[in-house]
Amino acid sequence: MIQTLSLRQKINQFLHILFPILVTQIALSAITFFDTNMSGKFGTADLAGVAIGTSLWIPIQTGLSGILIGITPIVSHLLGSKKEKDVAYQVMQGIWLSLIVSALVLLIGFILLSPILNFMNLENSVRDIAFRFLGAISFGILPLFGYTVLRSCIDALGQTRVSMFITLIALPVNVGLNYLLIFGHFGFPRMGGVGAGVASAITYWVIFAIALLFIYRAEPFINLRLFRDFHSLSLRSIKELLIIGVPIGFSIFFETAVFSAVTLLMSRFDTMTIAAHQAAINFASTLYMIPLSICMSLTILVGFEMGSGRLKDARQYGWLGIGLAAILSLATALVLLFAGSHVASLYSADPQVISLIQHFLIYAIFFQISDAIATPTQGVLRGYKDVNPSFIICFVAYWIIGLPTGYLLATYTNLGAYGYWIGLITGLAIGAVLLLSRLITVQRRYAAKDKAQPLHQL
Repeated sequence: MIQTLSLRQKINQFLHILFPILVTQIALSAITFFDTNMSGKFGTADLAGVAIGTSLWIPIQTGLSGILIGITPIVSHLLGSKKEKDVAYQVMQGIWLSLIVSALVLLIGFILLSPILNFMNLENSVRDIAFRFLGAISFGILPLFGYTVLRSCIDALGQTRVSMFITLIALPVNVGLNYLLIFGHFGFPRMGGVGAGVASAITYWVIFAIALLFIYRAEPFINLRLFRDFHSLSLRSIKELLIIGVPIGFSIFFETAVFSAVTLLMSRFDTMTIAAHQAAINFASTLYMIPLSICMSLTILVGFEMGSGRLKDARQYGWLGIGLAAILSLATALVLLFAGSHVASLYSADPQVISLIQHFLIYAIFFQISDAIATPTQGVLRGYKDVNPSFIICFVAYWIIGLPTGYLLATYTNLGAYGYWIGLITGLAIGAVLLLSRLITVQRRYAAKDKAQPLHQL
């Protein structure tokens, strides 16, 4: 990354960082998409089982990955302040933290998975598929969290094309394994939805291995001497990572977990409704990769400018990203409005399921717009290392307002399952307004400092 002196240069650098991240995120989302889609083609029970398993796994994965991506603003600030020699040490501490996180997830999952699934009112076939799907994915937890740290470092260096290349290799691996393991082609076992879990676990090992190879042997990583020297675990450094990463992780967890909570609460509805809901959420999540990619790009760029002390440039990048996300959200809303039936047919051949999916997608239009504001705003705040208020806002908006509102509407009105979606829309909209207000407050505080900066920094 380089210092930019004009708006045009900022747009070029922003797009240079953004495009590979967007491709990467879409490809990663496509892994979940194909897991869900191909399981649905195998059978409705498999689609529902993978839906339940995914609803339990995704909040944990994204929340804990959020803690680990706390390394991104740390590395960005080190690069901006010309302290490249400290990057290798910080990345190694991130790897230590990923090992601790992986061990905790495996232990807790071993103890609590069966009781949680038993507590839910699921058909036996759906419960069995969900249990075995999650059991299969557990074999890929260690490399997945390790890759999260490596990718955060790669992206913070501005080498987002490397992450894109790794993920584009992983996608056909995952789809090919799904084809073999879900449907049992070419002599492989016919595992149904469980095969999607096995395929994902293997894919996680593949991307981790490729990332290690790049970091150890390719430029510019060689100059940073990543993994050339051994650095023992430092509680002080782990604490620094947690101070930044835990609020980020909780913010992501609160947002993703509320969607999963809705899916779990909807277990009282029939299998067809669960499957349709999950299909609609899956496609909406794919569209969500656009504001999420902008969010990640803004964390890198704002963090780099703040590390360099260029406060005005940090502000400009922030509003540039949020404006672009808002414009693109209108385009995604049009896709959902006019192509809903075509999208629904991607997930099922059952006319009733297609009709249900199409109805759910109409509601998804509204929270796409809120996501376009809230998610990039969080990215800007992370670049400022202002992370604690965001997770408080997300908790209040999604869990104190959004989820209870959805439960009341679904339980005490004739909206049924759609009531939960209205609750989600309410929570997301309130969260977007509060996060934007927080950003304005932070930028005004820095604006006062900006006035005292030398003229060449303005």
